[in-house]
Amino acid sequence: MTQQSHRALTIKPADTVVFTAMSKKYFYMRFFVTKFTLEQGVVPINPFTSFDYFLLDAVERDTVRRANNTLVVRADELWVFGDIADGVRAEIVQAWQQQKTVRFFAFCDDKHIQEIMIDEVVYEDGVKTVAQRR
Repeated sequence: MTQQSHRALTIKPADTVVFTAMSKKYFYMRFFVTKFTLEQGVVPINPFTSFDYFLLDAVERDTVRRANNTLVVRADELWVFGDIADGVRAEIVQAWQQQKTVRFFAFCDDKHIQEIMIDEVVYEDGVKTVAQRR
């Protein structure tokens, strides 16, 4: 085997992998969320960049949900961006059941993201609140 030199081989991997959860209404923010998380020094798993929006219904939605659930399991933390939809709520519950850190972020405008407390979170219509994990 020949020895190969490449800059990538000298870069230490990040310590934390984060699943980025967000409502479909923020689909347009997917790349800003990825940029934000990378700038925080973590590696994002962004379902909207992995699976687009349910792969444009080219596969069953439960197939994509299964993939999302698997990625939540593999991630170290779950970061929630924007208002909470029912699917995002399920991802929060799953992460808490797995004893993962869950952090919440709001979009201040089209390019700025700010961390918020759980009591500042906004829920989409018809979505039940999640009880804060103790």
